[in-house]
Amino acid sequence: MSRQQSKHEPVLLAEVLELLEPSAGKVVVDCTVGFGGHASAMLKRIGAGGFVLGIDLDRTALAAARAELEDIGNNFELWQGNFGQTEEIIGRLPGKRADVILADLGVNSQQLDDGSRGFSFGQDGPLRMTMDADAEPDAAELVNRLSEKELADLIYGYGQERRSRRIARFIVRARTEEPIRTTGRLAEIICRAVGPAARRQRIHPATRTFQALRIAVNGELENLSNLLAGAKDILAEGGRMGVISFQSLEDRLVKHSFRRGAKEGYWKVLTKSPIRPGEAERKANPRCRSAKFRAAERRKA
Repeated sequence: MSRQQSKHEPVLLAEVLELLEPSAGKVVVDCTVGFGGHASAMLKRIGAGGFVLGIDLDRTALAAARAELEDIGNNFELWQGNFGQTEEIIGRLPGKRADVILADLGVNSQQLDDGSRGFSFGQDGPLRMTMDADAEPDAAELVNRLSEKELADLIYGYGQERRSRRIARFIVRARTEEPIRTTGRLAEIICRAVGPAARRQRIHPATRTFQALRIAVNGELENLSNLLAGAKDILAEGGRMGVISFQSLEDRLVKHSFRRGAKEGYWKVLTKSPIRPGEAERKANPRCRSAKFRAAERRKA
């Protein structure tokens, strides 16, 4: 799918460009390049003397990003990999240092809208949720293998779902009849578990459970921790790092990592509080409403 065919738009693009300051000759690492929205804007800023490294697990996204970036220049390289491997990947490149690091932790719109990827309860499809379409284990394996307690702990820990025990109980009961293999069936089980009152709330009853499964399947928090731990060794002095998160567990990790680095002297925090999308962007792209952007500058420790 091409960039033009997808409905994905880079979140907080103006704010990213302003705070991270990609400019002529700089080396940029986009750890979650997706369809190349942020990366292409930064490639334009850095010119022919700069370089962009884009990383993503999704082969489809990488193909679209390549087409997007090739329209601008050839001073880029794309790697299929996890953003938690950024330090290892950049170590293979000349210079082994970046001036800008960006991680956008959101699931892009094309992934959400493609029912075959299994991310969304709004599109019935196989219960997968893997960023790498061929990766294992997928969400169906977790849902059908974990014990009731393990499921409840996962849903509560990663989804912050207060009805986690009841949802886990309904899932385990349902899978004794037949394995749960589709997003539609899982969403229907969750709706039955939460009851009619909860189903009338603004947020769909399956939202937090689906979030928890996606985080677990893709090891998202572990990978974010790895990225944050290694970032100070990747960035050149004066380089800047930005992270766009979409849920509180991620944002908390970023906030505490930057604050800890500031106390130890190697980060200067550039965002005292997270930057949120403005009203115009929220209206144009409702899926960006929960985005939070934090940034920091590398200082000599």
